Amino acid sequence: MKCRLALLLAVVLMMVSCGHQRPRHVFTHELLLPMTPVKNQGKSELCWAYAMLATIETEHLLRGDSVNLSPVYIGRMLKDYQRQFFSSTPSPPTPHHSQRAMGQTLLNMIQHYGVVGYDVLPDDAVEDLPTPRWVFMLGARYTPQEFAHSVCAPDEYLSLTSWPDSPYYRKIEVPVPDNWEKNRLLNVPPDTLRKRVDRALRRRHPVCWESRGHAMCVVGMARDEHQSPYYIMKNSWGTRGPHDGLVYMPAYEMWRDMIAIYMTAEAYED
Repeated sequence: MKCRLALLLAVVLMMVSCGHQRPRHVFTHELLLPMTPVKNQGKSELCWAYAMLATIETEHLLRGDSVNLSPVYIGRMLKDYQRQFFSSTPSPPTPHHSQRAMGQTLLNMIQHYGVVGYDVLPDDAVEDLPTPRWVFMLGARYTPQEFAHSVCAPDEYLSLTSWPDSPYYRKIEVPVPDNWEKNRLLNVPPDTLRKRVDRALRRRHPVCWESRGHAMCVVGMARDEHQSPYYIMKNSWGTRGPHDGLVYMPAYEMWRDMIAIYMTAEAYED
């Protein structure tokens, strides 16, 4: 899987130099937001769905509400969504067989298909496990669409990028293969976007980060023993590894590889 191999290579390069393993860093947290348990995307290419749903989940936890959402449900709806999308394209491209997409795709899909709880469609759900038609919560019954609107209102999240070849403070189509929907993101100067992300985190809002190879939810900030800054990412490869499923990414790498950032309008404007 491309998104997994890209980040794995980055991690290996961070750990290995001239054939020797680097000493493990000692991190001091500046902040760490609450989160639902780390999930595992397995062999799927749904990192964008896992990362965006993780962002929505942490945002709700910080509001005193607890939701745990199913990326597997999104994966089951994806083929139908792609079929409808490409059938309405005036000049349809080669059929998009990949599961890869962007965080905005998740936001678009849940408005159309809704979402369900993780408990009814977990990561290890077998293919013959029926896709739920209803969501039951607190004695009430909702359609997946009704439930999705209760956890993520239309236009609640902003889609942001920093693309130096395009005008700033305008929405642009980011020219990467994963943006097959041709979504338009607000183009923000890099220094401004960094400040907005850091401010959002310090004011206890998660953000969703995407690169060309992978997507994760940013849930904190830390420094190593040399006082170098890191972002704490909630990954979607299970809890293996030294940090139980979290990734400590050097700040310069996060911004070097960034393609898209998603956060609530409240977080951006707060």
